[in-house]
Amino acid sequence: MPVKKYKPTTPGRRKSSVLVTKGIVANKRPEKSLTKLNKSKAGRNNQGRITVRHRGGGVKRLYREIDFKRMKYGVPAKVASIEYDPNRSAHIALLHYADGAKSYIIAPDKLEVGMTIMSTDTKGEFEIGNRMPLKYILPGTVVHAVELQPGQGASIARAAGSGITVMGVDKGMAQLRMPSGEIRLVREMCSATIGQVGNMDHGNVRLGKAGRKRHLGWRPTVRGKVMNPVDHPHGGGEAANSIGMKHPKTPWGKPALGVKTRRKNKPSTKLILKSRKKKRR
Repeated sequence: MPVKKYKPTTPGRRKSSVLVTKGIVANKRPEKSLTKLNKSKAGRNNQGRITVRHRGGGVKRLYREIDFKRMKYGVPAKVASIEYDPNRSAHIALLHYADGAKSYIIAPDKLEVGMTIMSTDTKGEFEIGNRMPLKYILPGTVVHAVELQPGQGASIARAAGSGITVMGVDKGMAQLRMPSGEIRLVREMCSATIGQVGNMDHGNVRLGKAGRKRHLGWRPTVRGKVMNPVDHPHGGGEAANSIGMKHPKTPWGKPALGVKTRRKNKPSTKLILKSRKKKRR
């Protein structure tokens, strides 16, 4: 979807842009049987302690229950509508199955209203939106909503514009090239959906003003170097000083930015054939 810019009538409008909602139903109320209350946590855990900083406020949202498993094998489903979902970057598609059931799925790119898609546990047609095990998907095919364990439900490649390339299947394992460039092994009976996730221009939108960020549930973030030394390791000094240390740190003194956080003896490490690409600075 293209990005639309308006005339700079105000300072906020000058920097902002929005996505053109052509092809999706932006103001349609969601399917009532597939929604539930999404209570705001404001970054707090079950003990009331803040575990994610800078969260809070934002507009009220209804959570759309997404069918990440799609285990109605062999039952064709018609795409009734493609809708906006405030809980994720991708759009969602409402499916009407032939047996009368309804469900939401993540809408892949080029999926249109009126199309018929299907999920199978054997080899099926290679059409956009169809779901099948990796064992039956041809090498070079772009997929999304991939399982890490059979029957677990889609775990990876669910965000807007995400796509995973199937490199091949050998000895019961499928080789997948992730969006980061990492190549990893996944069991061949894990299911995946054909196509790339839609709404690929999501990352090109500029919010333009602080108010739009607050509507999304984000509170203001203060830099550590403008704080006092008692509040942050980067704080202190006169005027525009550097952080005064070799590597940046978190407010609690732990190394930040570029530090490896993956556990050394994590069992799934042996399934990674090639690590992700390092970005050049």
